Formats: sequence, C-alpha cells, structure tokens
Amino acid sequence: MIQILSKVLNVSLIYAAFRAATPIIYAALCAAITQQANILNIGTEGIMLVGAFFAVTVSYFTHSWVLAIAAAMLAGVIIAMIMAVGHIKYGADICGIGMGINMLALAITKFLLKAIYDVNGAFSSPEIVPIPKVHLAFLDHVPVLNDLLNNWSLMEWFVIVLIIVLQFFIYKTVWGLRLRAVGQFPEAAKTAGIKVDVVKYRAMAISGLIGGLAGAHLSLGYSNQFIENMTSSRGFMGVAAMYFGGANPVLSSIGCLLFGLADSIGARLQAYGLPSQFVLMMPYIVTIVVLAISMMTQLGNERRRQSSLTGIGTEAAIDK
Repeated sequence: MIQILSKVLNVSLIYAAFRAATPIIYAALCAAITQQANILNIGTEGIMLVGAFFAVTVSYFTHSWVLAIAAAMLAGVIIAMIMAVGHIKYGADICGIGMGINMLALAITKFLLKAIYDVNGAFSSPEIVPIPKVHLAFLDHVPVLNDLLNNWSLMEWFVIVLIIVLQFFIYKTVWGLRLRAVGQFPEAAKTAGIKVDVVKYRAMAISGLIGGLAGAHLSLGYSNQFIENMTSSRGFMGVAAMYFGGANPVLSSIGCLLFGLADSIGARLQAYGLPSQFVLMMPYIVTIVVLAISMMTQLGNERRRQSSLTGIGTEAAIDK
C-alpha cells in the first residue's frame, strides 16, 4: 500500500494536477470577471467548446497557432456578446441564455465537424499546429525542477500571468473598482456617473476572450485535436471554483487546483485497479464538495453580517 502511494503521490503529481487544472482555471477566470459585474456566466462551457473548435480549424487551415488562438478568442467574444445583448439589453435571464448557448455550442460544433471534415466524434490531423511547449534548457540536469517545470505548454505559463494581471486590475485599479461597484451597488454606481451597461458589456467581452483562450488551450495545448463535447463539464467546474473563491482570481484558481489534483490522483489510481467509473466520478464529487463549502461559507458570512447589523441597531436604540 505504501509503495503504491509513493508512486501516486510523487513530484510529477504536482505538474499533472496543474496541467489538468489549467483549462478549469481559464474557465474560472472567464466566469469570475462577469461575476464581479453580477452576471453569472453559465455559458462558459459553450464559449470554451466553440473556441476549441475554431482553434483547431484555423490551425489546420493556416498552420498557425497564433491565428488559431486569435480565432478562438474572437469566437469567444462573439458568443459572449450574444449573451450580453440578450441579458443586458433585452432583460433575458442569464442562466437561461447560458444554458441555451451551451446546447447551441454542442450542436453547432457537431454540425461543423461533419460539414467541414466529414467526420463524427473527433478530428485530428498532423497538419494541426499545436501551441508550443516551453523548454528550459538550464533545468535539463536539475532532477526535481526538470520534472516539475520543464516542457510546459505556453498557455500553462500564460495562465499564471493572467491570474496575477486580473487580480491586480480587479482590486488595485479604478477600472476594477468600477466593475465591483456595478456588481455590488449598481444604483449607487449609476448615481456616481458610471455607465453600468457599458461596464457589463466590457466584462462580458473580456470573459469571452478568456473563454476563447480556454478552448484554444484545451484543443491545441492540452491535446492536439477536437472531440465532440471535449470540455466535459470543465466550464461548469470553473463556475463552481469561481463560487468557491468568491470571484477572486487567486482563490478561484486554488479551487481549480483541487479539481486537477482529484483528476490526477484518480487517473493514477486507475492503473492500480481502481474502477474507471469511480475515476470519472471524482471531479464531480469534488465539484459538489466545493459548492457545499462555498455555500456554507457564504451563509456564515451573511449571518455574521446580519448579526452585526442587528447589534448596531440595538445599540442605536439604547442610545436614544
């Protein structure tokens, strides 16, 4: 038993967990930026799927991973703005639009896969140019760090930069202050002269860009092909992690690492006889646990807030 655990819980597990978590981190960041504006982006899954398809398609026809990423981001923005117009301009329920986008993405990618490539289920080709990996030559002869940090996909390094950038812009800039004001106190923000709808549209556009990046990484970085429904609920896991982290980019990313760790441990245990059904079930179990913890935390915070307000009201009454 100890021997099995030593093979499962080794240094390479850290990278495996991060690699599995990276698409979910992108999804969580996609959802976090709109949640700051009080828009729940349930359509993250659909944005990722469309982005993944167009990334593979553009890479296949142009042989350029840069153009592929640009196409995925553009597709993500278009999908996000469709959602934004429906919700902000016409007042449609954002959850309903999001679920509709997810179903539309699944159907349209399946249709285009057959129409363009005449295949069902999956498409792969040597002509698809993947997102390159970053090789750090100076780590070649460093045993632990070589296994841990070498040959990461460019998008895996970029997600770390993106987390830091979003954390800074949301909490340390005027733009972030306005974004949070629109999400928490829309009427006060409007009174202060902030164009609430414009801020929300911008948040949705940025969310679409990040969702497109998530899809591009999934099809050209994490793998090198397109498979029907290849997001496999990673968008929903990202939304769950976003709730866990309170739409904070750093805390949400930590929640994503829990999913990646569970997925990686499950995959390794499968080699030692763990039923495949249990392995497939593990990310969803973690999703439920993460959501339960986040909801209990939110309820606890709300009760403490209500208690403090009640205490203030009582003290004011006594003073009178």
